[in-house]
Amino acid sequence: MSVLIAPSILSADFRNLEQQIHQAEQGGANWIHLDVMDGHFVPNISFGPMVVKTVRSITTLPLDTHLMIEKPERYLEAFKNAGSDILTVHAETCPHLHRTIQQIKQLGMKAGVSLNPSTPTNSLKEIIEFVDLILVMTVNPGFGGQKFIESMLGKIQEISNMIGKRKIYLEVDGGIDVETAPKVVKAGANVLVAGNSVFGARSIVGAVKGLRKSVK
Repeated sequence: MSVLIAPSILSADFRNLEQQIHQAEQGGANWIHLDVMDGHFVPNISFGPMVVKTVRSITTLPLDTHLMIEKPERYLEAFKNAGSDILTVHAETCPHLHRTIQQIKQLGMKAGVSLNPSTPTNSLKEIIEFVDLILVMTVNPGFGGQKFIESMLGKIQEISNMIGKRKIYLEVDGGIDVETAPKVVKAGANVLVAGNSVFGARSIVGAVKGLRKSVK
């Protein structure tokens, strides 16, 4: 798989959201990443389906929606109707993870599972056959602009080995920039979520291009 870049609008200026998403597209972004936070599972509140619907009206790029919320199974249909193409839930919030993954797929979306930094890789053993994407958090979820946790490189490598020849995206989210991107790609990642390093840059177009160049 070639490396995909998925800028996270969590770090975007919502006053200029349309303009900034179009600049990310011009830079060569492949997906748009949407971090949904509920103030319970993570210590922050971001946005819900209405913002996803707005983003859907702005771009034709795949919408990669990451639910950092409790009881995500309640909202799967709402995010599908809002325009999500990929829906990722956290292993830590889903007691019936297999059922939730099945429901996402039945709704016609690609299904992802995410692991927090302290969640062991063996929690993927029973679900890996059923997912389209695995998201490794390389910061503790809840806020943008955090420092990359270097010890997660071993975890990415381990999950890459677990995936083997399966057609599963291995996505990384947290502290991704031109310094850390080559490290995670070397460890096996093929989707890079970047928020602050893209939307916090002087040139969004240049930041996406720079990220791409760093992993070529």
